[in-house]
Amino acid sequence: MYLYHRFYYAVLAVVLVLIAGQAWAPLFVAGKWLLVLLAVLVLVDVALLWHRRGIAAERHCAERFSNGDDNEVDLRVDSSYPFGVRLRVIDEIPHVFQRRDVSFDAVLPPAGGADIHYRLRPTKRGVYGFGLIRVFARTALGLVERRYSCGEPTDVAVYPSYLMLNQYELLAMSNNLTELGIKRIRRVGNNTEFEQIKDYVQGDDFRTINWKATARRGQLMVNVYTDERSQQVISVIDKGRVMQQAFEGMTLLDYAINAALVISHVAIRKEDRAGLITFGAELDDYVPAERRGGQMQLILESLYGQQTDFGESDYSALCAEVDRLVGKRSLLILYTNFTGLASLRRQLPYMQQLGKRHRLLVVFFDDVELKEFIATPARSTRDHYQHVVAEKMDYERRLIVNTLRQHGILSLLTTPQGLSVDLINKYLEIKTRQLI
Repeated sequence: MYLYHRFYYAVLAVVLVLIAGQAWAPLFVAGKWLLVLLAVLVLVDVALLWHRRGIAAERHCAERFSNGDDNEVDLRVDSSYPFGVRLRVIDEIPHVFQRRDVSFDAVLPPAGGADIHYRLRPTKRGVYGFGLIRVFARTALGLVERRYSCGEPTDVAVYPSYLMLNQYELLAMSNNLTELGIKRIRRVGNNTEFEQIKDYVQGDDFRTINWKATARRGQLMVNVYTDERSQQVISVIDKGRVMQQAFEGMTLLDYAINAALVISHVAIRKEDRAGLITFGAELDDYVPAERRGGQMQLILESLYGQQTDFGESDYSALCAEVDRLVGKRSLLILYTNFTGLASLRRQLPYMQQLGKRHRLLVVFFDDVELKEFIATPARSTRDHYQHVVAEKMDYERRLIVNTLRQHGILSLLTTPQGLSVDLINKYLEIKTRQLI
């Protein structure tokens, strides 16, 4: 039993009347009667609340949450009291959220119920534990509260972001993410597959003449080829210390993991084969590029368990393992980060080696906080020096893009929050320009 603040207000009023009774006797008598009345009302309030177990509550949420997204949590509270009650509902959310505002007020009619909805945005993968649902009920008198502990403790696994997959898929299918103005051009060459047989027209390659069809039709017929649709798209995620920088509560590694899940889903829907490689000091996980059913679940489970030791990543070991495991020319999407030109030069020879057999796309991150600092006015000599250093670091990131381009390596410099959309844009551009 908990005494509600209305009880203390009533006690204060009675005490003031009793004090005033020291000056005028009738008020002292009235104060004693008020004290008796307050005691009776408290007993009535207790009897009303405790004569039965009148409140039940339960929590409804997904078995797994999507990392970095708003996840819905629903509470259902029901009353079996024959009178209206006022409630304060507190859900014991996982402590990692560090929120103290998951408390809701509700008014239930006799034998009525209410639904409560709120959202949680996790920023780390793993298992999150919910506790009980605490419900504090009081009657219209509002002198005491009865606490109910409802529901059951629940564990929810937080997986890489999957809630936005359908939205990104629709954008990719309609090609609304890019406005390149480039038409798909069919061409004859390597990495092509047969599409149809058609009449010969001036300008067709004589090497594509189908002599059997020509003999049957009595006129020249040629084979038409289109670029092979089922190409390999492999996400290569650097799990070293350079990916531990945080933005809006999430590390760059988690942003990369979410983007890898999205691009794998889009690639499969675009008839390509999706795969995954994660590496740190050595190659950790490898999911061969496939398009079969269950491939997305396999990639999702592999991404869910990714952890890091904050060490240095070994690109030489990555090159050796990619040469051993990936025999077919593929689009390798390397998620990493650079602190400056020096860090790029250390890894550039290995990136060039990867780019010899595969089409390599290097994805790294723009520092949003650095740009925000540059945009602020400099008010002192110290500020001017800091701005010069910040602008030099920002310039080096743009210089990294040019350096990679000079060595025939595609690059994508993007912000963490814009990574998924920008990456799909780049992927669609690569497919449209037939760069794989």
